[in-house]
Amino acid sequence: MAQPRIGQKVLVDVPSTTANLGPGFDCLGAALDLNNRFEMQRVEGDGERFELIIEGSEGSHLRGGPENLVYKSAQRVWKTARQEPFGLQARVRLAVPPARGLGSSATAIVAGLVGANALIGNPLKKEKLLELAIDIEGHPDNVVPSLLGGLCITAKAFSDRWRVVRCEWSNSVKAVVAIPSIRLSTSEARRAMPKTIPIEDSVVNLGALTLLLQGLRTGNGDLIADGMHDRLHEPYRWRLIKGGLAVREAAIESGAWGCVISGAGPSLLALCPESAGRTVSQAMVKAWEAAGVASRAPVLSLQTTGSHWQPYTTG
Repeated sequence: MAQPRIGQKVLVDVPSTTANLGPGFDCLGAALDLNNRFEMQRVEGDGERFELIIEGSEGSHLRGGPENLVYKSAQRVWKTARQEPFGLQARVRLAVPPARGLGSSATAIVAGLVGANALIGNPLKKEKLLELAIDIEGHPDNVVPSLLGGLCITAKAFSDRWRVVRCEWSNSVKAVVAIPSIRLSTSEARRAMPKTIPIEDSVVNLGALTLLLQGLRTGNGDLIADGMHDRLHEPYRWRLIKGGLAVREAAIESGAWGCVISGAGPSLLALCPESAGRTVSQAMVKAWEAAGVASRAPVLSLQTTGSHWQPYTTG
């Protein structure tokens, strides 16, 4: 298998994701139409050289080097494909802010896998990339929709295989994602959770998940409203999000069916009909402003195509 020539590039677009969606802790995730774009280029150097260039107001703290998540993911592709590592540069147009609960790390993992695979002629199938992505991330709820697109439930079967189920999401359902200026690491959010959960809380979540999925499939706002509730992680994480409960209340009062923590937070996800999207967005931003937190709240649709790459061309 020949290495790419020095200077060869591919472009990889990777969508943001929202995970959990209330009751779907660590198994339910959706891709949203807010993308990071990675320009991946072979550069001179060996397997220890990785250069990172960030375009955007966020991400100034991110660094290159062999420990970067994009490059560590690329190395996994090359090792699996028995390809000699090479120097790599990634120029990233960053639209998905880090540490906000929108799958930023998942975009880095998926971009590293897809870009590295494309540069060497795509020897690994998507199923193998999916397996590598889950192994690197440690849980599937962000990387799976980031790679495949859509609304996905991912779980291990008795055969110990990861099984992915693509679920339906009505076009009438819009996602308002309120993204604050504050950050919250996934590790900190996980430390806030207890080691054990009461069985009655687990039962409530199972029922809520069933209602939510049916509501998303049909666009039934009443089912979505009853389904967007959680007892596994949200009760322990709200205290980590300054002004979060007031923002949730503002979203619901302005027409959202429900509002939950996106992933580990601190971003919040409200689901609503398209007609209420702008009003819900403005209410969430205003509520966070009252708490002294700057934010933005784009109205987004489900992204159904997942990650994709194309050769870099000029002109």
